[in-house]
Order: sequence, then structure tokens, then C-alpha cells
Amino acid sequence: MARTKKKGKKVLPIWDWILIGMLVLVGGYLLVRSIAQKSPKASGLPLEISVSEAAGLDRREWFFLDVRELDEWEEGHIPDAALIPLGELTARMTEIPKDKSIIVVCRSGRRSAVGRDLLLNAGYTNVTSLAGGMNEWKAQGNSIVTGP
Repeated sequence: MARTKKKGKKVLPIWDWILIGMLVLVGGYLLVRSIAQKSPKASGLPLEISVSEAAGLDRREWFFLDVRELDEWEEGHIPDAALIPLGELTARMTEIPKDKSIIVVCRSGRRSAVGRDLLLNAGYTNVTSLAGGMNEWKAQGNSIVTGP
């Protein structure tokens, strides 16, 4: 097919539009894939730790960081844990000790994985996430604190 003129404007043949569409799709796919593959810097700890392992840790050596919202925290949290909601984590990293290993906690383990990755990418070296979060912590009968 040749290019045709319509009211003085050039019109691209259909094959050119198909090629442009394919290039956009492939480029978008590669971009999304490269973003998804960016992994956090390596930690000296596994990416997740089980509730049974976490419950037996020495609190003097470990910092429990809860990244849930205040209302979730008040419903029940791990004793001696610190609350920094995930949305505030980047701005409040100076409150997190670098001389302790860190366990990031949330309700189910999804937000804590995001928090863990933020800390790892910020240079914290010993960070892990609590597998199953507070749901699993409570299910295994571990102690919790309610209220502020």
C-alpha cells in the first residue's frame, strides 16, 4: 500500500500503525519487566522469618518495626515493637537503629515486605519480614499488647 493524501495530510499505511503498536507493546512490556525485577540489596538475613523463630529472639538484639496504621496497632501489636506506618517510613528512617537486626511486621506480610525492601535499599543490612504478620503471630498464641 502506498501513502495516500487526504486533504493535504499524509496517512500512514495500516502496516506502519501495526508496527508502531507492536513496538509500544514490546517496549511497555520490557519496561514493566525491568521494574519488577529490581530486587532490594542483599540482606544478611533471609527475606522472611517465621513467627516461631521471631517469637524466640532476644529483644535486646532485635528491633521489631510495625508498619501498619495506628488503628491496626491499637487492636494488638507485638510487645516492645515500634510503630512507623509504611507511608511514613521513608521520612522516619532516622528513628530506626542500624546497630540491631530488624524484623518488619504488618497484618499479613505484604506491607512488611515492602518496608523491608525500603530499608534494604536505604542501606540497612540486617532486615527481614515476619512471614504471616500479626495474623500468624496471634494464631500461634503469642502475646500482644492492645491500645497505644
